[in-house]
Amino acid sequence: MSFLWKSSNGGTTEKTLTLEEQQEKINEVRKQLEEPSSLAIQGFLSDASILRFLRARNWNVQKSSKMLKSAVKWRAAYKPEMISWEEIAHEAETGKIYRADYKDKLGRTVLVLRPGLENTTSGKEQIKYLVYSLEKAIMNLTDDQEKMVWMIDFQGWTMGSTPLKVTRETVSVLQDCYPERLGLAILYNPPRLFESFYKIVKPFLDHETSKKVKFVYSNDKESQKIMADVFDMDKLDSAFGGRNLATFEYSSYAEQMKEDDKKMQSNDAASDASSEASFYSGTDSPKHGDGEHGAKKA
Repeated sequence: MSFLWKSSNGGTTEKTLTLEEQQEKINEVRKQLEEPSSLAIQGFLSDASILRFLRARNWNVQKSSKMLKSAVKWRAAYKPEMISWEEIAHEAETGKIYRADYKDKLGRTVLVLRPGLENTTSGKEQIKYLVYSLEKAIMNLTDDQEKMVWMIDFQGWTMGSTPLKVTRETVSVLQDCYPERLGLAILYNPPRLFESFYKIVKPFLDHETSKKVKFVYSNDKESQKIMADVFDMDKLDSAFGGRNLATFEYSSYAEQMKEDDKKMQSNDAASDASSEASFYSGTDSPKHGDGEHGAKKA
């Protein structure tokens, strides 16, 4: 694992951190944190989670700690892990956000977003469904992968489809509460009008996030190569140039999400039982100084 230092001439030089150095950084961040307010927060504060916040702030302990504290405060109030399908089912009816039944070549979970299919007007509920989708996407990541891919289909999109306020909050949630979770964002066939909209949104994106955004057009052979490089074309939706003719089907997706809810509840219950047992046995103290929190994904 490495990060980039800016050199005095404006360029960058790479520095590599050993596992021991990474652990030192993690321990330094833990010293800045308060005791977890719940078992869910304790699970969130895993070494892997802290590492993502450190990478997002170029290993600066003070900046990482500040960012992490804000995320913990948000999770404690919002309780994203508690959102159920029944609460947001109406938001999913048109297929405006769903987890694809395939992954990219790196094994990353794929979230499909179709803002042109927006079916509600409450920004609060729209963000709630996005958060629910993020939590379930993360839950379905393999052990060797912590990032996801966003596929944004602009068919039917207009300036009115995505209010700027909701867009800004989406960016804020993703960057501030789920750092280092986005591996790639593909904007598929954005209309010319979107270029003006993107110029307004781009200043809200940090540099690392904006580098992950790729514009892809179905009539451009060069940009289409991105799709072939990232995906197995036999599995990719035909809407994105692939050969998979399957489409979003609400009822089957609803059943899939209900099963995911059960899995998350089961995982949380097992995590809670393990944490309580560890606490009473004294084998896994939740104090920040010892750096031995559970490995539940953030």
